[in-house]
Amino acid sequence: MLTGKIRAIITGATGMVGEGVLQECLQSDAVEAVLVINRKLYGVSHPKLKEILHKDFFDISSIADQLTNYNACYFCLGVSSVGMNENDYSRMTYTLTMHVAETLSKLNTGMIFCYVSGKGTNNTEKGKIMWARVKGRTENDLMKLPFKSVYNFRPGMMKPTPGLKNTLKLYNYLGWLYPVIKLFSPNLVCTLKEVGLAMINVSLKGYDKHFIEVPDIKILAKE
Repeated sequence: MLTGKIRAIITGATGMVGEGVLQECLQSDAVEAVLVINRKLYGVSHPKLKEILHKDFFDISSIADQLTNYNACYFCLGVSSVGMNENDYSRMTYTLTMHVAETLSKLNTGMIFCYVSGKGTNNTEKGKIMWARVKGRTENDLMKLPFKSVYNFRPGMMKPTPGLKNTLKLYNYLGWLYPVIKLFSPNLVCTLKEVGLAMINVSLKGYDKHFIEVPDIKILAKE
C-alpha cells in the first residue's frame, strides 16, 4: 500500500479500459497527478493530467526522465489476439509490457503496478488457448520485478462508463446482455468504473491477492 496520495502513470488511455481508469483517477481526491503515455493524442485538459505522445513503446528510453516521481502504474495497453499468431501476439503483449514495466521498476522504487490481463488467463503457461498462455507468462514475469506490489487484474465483460469516447463498438451493441449475464453469472461481469476504483483502492490499501478476479474487483471497488 502507498503512503500519501497517488501519482499514477496510465497506458492505454485512448482505449476503453484505460480511458475508464483515467476518468476515475481524475475524479478521485486520492489521486494528485496522472501521466498518460499515448501513441495518439487523447486531448483532454485537466489540472491533474499530463500527456506524453510516444510512438514506440518498445523503447521508452527517450522519455525516461519524465517518468520519475510516480508511485503507481495502471497498465491498460493491449491488443486483441484475433488474427494474430503467437509470436506476434507475444511481442505486442509480453515483450512490450515487460519493457515498460522493467523501465518503470528501475525509475520508481516503491511503485504499485496494476496490469490489465483477462479472465481465463493461464499462469501455467501451458494451456491450449494462446492468449491465455501469453498473458499468464506476462503476469508471472511482472511478479518478479522489483515493484512494491504487482496486481494482475482479470476482468471479464465490463459495462462501459457512460459518456466516454473510446468505448468499443462491440460493447455498445451487446450492452443489453450485461444485466442478463450479471443475473445468471455475476462473477463474469463488472463495470469499468469498478475496475478503476479497484485500482485506486488496491494502491492505497493493498490486498491479500495478486491475481484480481471479478469478485475481487467488486470488493476492492467498495473499499
